[in-house]
Amino acid sequence: MLGPVILAASRSDRMRRLISAAPVTRQVVDRFIPGEDVDDIVPVIRDLTGQGLELTMDVVGEDITNPTQAAAARDAYLELIDRLKPLELGTRAEMSVKLSMFGQALDGGHELALANVRPVVEAAAEIGTTVTLDAEDHTTLDSMFAIHEELRKDFPQTGCVIQAYLFRTEADARRLAANGSRVRLVKGAYKEPASVAYVDKHEIDRAYVRVLRTLMEGEGYPMIGSHDPRLIAIGQELAHRAGRKLDEYEFQMLYGIRTEEHLRLAAEGHRMRVYTAYGTDWYGYFMRRLAEKPANLRFFARSMLTKG
Repeated sequence: MLGPVILAASRSDRMRRLISAAPVTRQVVDRFIPGEDVDDIVPVIRDLTGQGLELTMDVVGEDITNPTQAAAARDAYLELIDRLKPLELGTRAEMSVKLSMFGQALDGGHELALANVRPVVEAAAEIGTTVTLDAEDHTTLDSMFAIHEELRKDFPQTGCVIQAYLFRTEADARRLAANGSRVRLVKGAYKEPASVAYVDKHEIDRAYVRVLRTLMEGEGYPMIGSHDPRLIAIGQELAHRAGRKLDEYEFQMLYGIRTEEHLRLAAEGHRMRVYTAYGTDWYGYFMRRLAEKPANLRFFARSMLTKG
């Protein structure tokens, strides 16, 4: 039951100030966010890809209040792409973007977000890689899916994320699987009302399996976003039943969580992509990582008590 409390704290300015000021916080944050700028992240990219892993990179930050900030977010991704170009990694290093960073919540936000994300998708395509649109809270999803559909007209490799805990997701999965989309399936990490989302863990897990089966049996490219050993095993079995080869789906996990499992899956020949975030506006991202898994919260609390 702590998850909803932590998610509420992720929106609290008071909690942001308190946690950000704690001396130990930076040490714990570094477990999940390995850098604050492109110079920090390039060595991480080289290290992970050198171990046979793939990446999707997220420049963290969601509290965009004006178009200037949205343009700055766009430019941060363009800078990242510029630094990726000489590495010649292709799709081994892609990007994940939250449309809230591109101005989606502002007046005229749908058009603004599309205008800001399009040059990022174009630049990614020019260096042989792609972009995945992250899912945020349920009120933003119709806009996200519309932008995804628009971008795919010119860049069909553009991916999107769906969240198993939402009631709408099974229908979204059927539509996306039928049109051949790249789709990352996650459980969901936003505080949602019971009117739109499952709240029981077992119901969420069952929904995850139903949706994953739809994706595996469809025409698209499933991306299994989970650290749950049981769901990973189920994903492998569903892929086998659907006759998928190892390069026709992939696993995705967060940087700093179950690192040995990343390497195990890669060693078995699976495509294993590490979701790697960086940037200075880390608070919201960090709090959702704590809310997703009690072990993350225990790790943070233990550090606060022993090193605070």
